[in-house]
Amino acid sequence: MLDLLREKFPGANDFGSEVIPGATSIGMRVQAYLYDGYWEDIGTIESFYNANLGITKKPVPDFSFYDRSSPIYTQPRYLPPSKMLDADVTDSVIGEGCVIKNCKIHHSVVGLRSCISEGAIIEDTLLMGADYYETDADRRFLAAKGSVPIGIGKNSHIKRAIIDKNARIGDNVKIINSDNVQEAARETDGYFIKSGIVTVIKDALIPSGTVI
Repeated sequence: MLDLLREKFPGANDFGSEVIPGATSIGMRVQAYLYDGYWEDIGTIESFYNANLGITKKPVPDFSFYDRSSPIYTQPRYLPPSKMLDADVTDSVIGEGCVIKNCKIHHSVVGLRSCISEGAIIEDTLLMGADYYETDADRRFLAAKGSVPIGIGKNSHIKRAIIDKNARIGDNVKIINSDNVQEAARETDGYFIKSGIVTVIKDALIPSGTVI
């Protein structure tokens, strides 16, 4: 397999459409193995979104991080527990190191180091979190010059979206796709839409008052 990936097909990205057909085309013996455990194809934005939101499924998700017979070990980051202040959180999974203040979160996955400000509403959304914290001094400096710190700003409403890492969402932003747009390429504005799901790209800045 290493030889296939490194030498024969170094540019391949998909087993089903590239590596396996390629192996048979050069005369290699390819056999099937029946795997009846959890598996999801996350090759599209929609399938990636659904697989991640699937861990919030009630009463038991198709894949569980809490199955003692099949434990999942994540990279140790030694972050503090998440802090939730007057927050209303339902049917959601919250990563470590988050600061969540007086907001509503429903049916969402919130990644590590996420900062969600007062009055925000997060629904049916995957927040990827952040790679690092900004200091209080950094955040005050950004606010003083009219810029936006990492995280979700005050009174912003996000629904059915993917927010990639280190995104800066300003105050009073609405990412709700009220017009039900299915496809849009707006990467220069910090986002795109596929299958009706708004994806804010990594390190993007969405100014205060923006409506998507």
